[in-house]
Amino acid sequence: MTELTLPARELVPAETRCQVAVIGLGYAGLPQAVAFAEAGHPVIGVDERPEVTATLRAGRSPVDTVSDDRVRWLGAALTAVDGTEALADCSAVVVCVPTPLDAAGEPDLTALRAACGTVAAHLRPGQLVVIESTVHPGVTDGVVRPLLEGSGLTAGLHFSLAHAPERVDPGNPVYDSATTARVIGGLTSVCALRAAELYRGVVDSVHIAGGLREAEATKVLENTYRQVNLGLIHEFAVYCDALGIDATAVIGAAATKPFGFQPFYPSVGVGGHCIPVDPMYLAHSARAAGTPLRLVELAQRINDERPARVADRCAALLRAAGTPPDGAQVLVLGISYKPNISDTRNTPVVPLIRALTAHGVQVRVHDPSVPELVVDGVCHKSVPRLAAAIAEADLVLVAQPHTVYDARLLDGARLLYEPRRPA
Repeated sequence: MTELTLPARELVPAETRCQVAVIGLGYAGLPQAVAFAEAGHPVIGVDERPEVTATLRAGRSPVDTVSDDRVRWLGAALTAVDGTEALADCSAVVVCVPTPLDAAGEPDLTALRAACGTVAAHLRPGQLVVIESTVHPGVTDGVVRPLLEGSGLTAGLHFSLAHAPERVDPGNPVYDSATTARVIGGLTSVCALRAAELYRGVVDSVHIAGGLREAEATKVLENTYRQVNLGLIHEFAVYCDALGIDATAVIGAAATKPFGFQPFYPSVGVGGHCIPVDPMYLAHSARAAGTPLRLVELAQRINDERPARVADRCAALLRAAGTPPDGAQVLVLGISYKPNISDTRNTPVVPLIRALTAHGVQVRVHDPSVPELVVDGVCHKSVPRLAAAIAEADLVLVAQPHTVYDARLLDGARLLYEPRRPA
């Protein structure tokens, strides 16, 4: 086993350790399960995908943000199981299942409902149930609570119910599950205090919100803030292109102001599990309340249009260089949804490839961590010889600026477009 340095955090006192179950072992759930186990809590990991639990039992991590060494080091402190019977033996159950959008762009709570039904089947008096899955305000009380109370137990009386929205930023070298403050809302003040006590052992800071709805709204506001600002920057980038202005240079200049401005940079589009999804939970809730958030919905449309805008820009650059887009070879570098990770959930490179193909472009791709990307049934495999592919391409588009794509390597491009390049 290679040497492993764990976060400098003391174990929780023996008298406060408890068995914790984490349901959903993906990019949010697994880091949280590992954090609980590293703090000294025995952890039961549950996932409906048998390949995930089998991978963990073999001492390997199913997500690239948690290393294999970290999983192996924990040993029996983190036990991945296929069944759910062990939930009854746990003092706390943390639900981290995905809550995506459905085909109509509306919140899809299917996995959350199923997980809560499973918890209800094993619920016992005295347990703490925490929902980490992103939801719009009112779901924990209005959807989750009735499902759990189907057990015959009453929330706030027989068991505690809280919401602690996940705050995971895959690939972030500074902020992880231990160093990112957590927001907690409880059905009652006692519920909130019980959840806060659990999380204080694994994070540097805990903020208790006014209630369940305040905690739920916190998460969707955080990512809506990013969505709206990215929408502004993407429109600003189009404006700058029209006037021949370097948008990233302007943003960098504006960022020298020490107050009232936070830099956001243009990209090929918005991807991942949060920014393209969470604002629509907020928009859905606002429409239902009769107070539509028009700015949020407009920002979503602008960001959805961004890959096509980037493809149009590529076509314009090719024409300006004397190369017709139809039949031109474009090499797309980076096919994950953000730099320096292998996660392709909702990657904007998928609609980007569609838009480039609509221009008649021959698309090739490269990513150091993603071997292939399937778009509309076509498998785009990462090119094996990067330097040669760069030299052969009519245009090189840096979709995600992974650190491997340094200036020396990119110097070999005939025509280079870097929409996300900071000034």
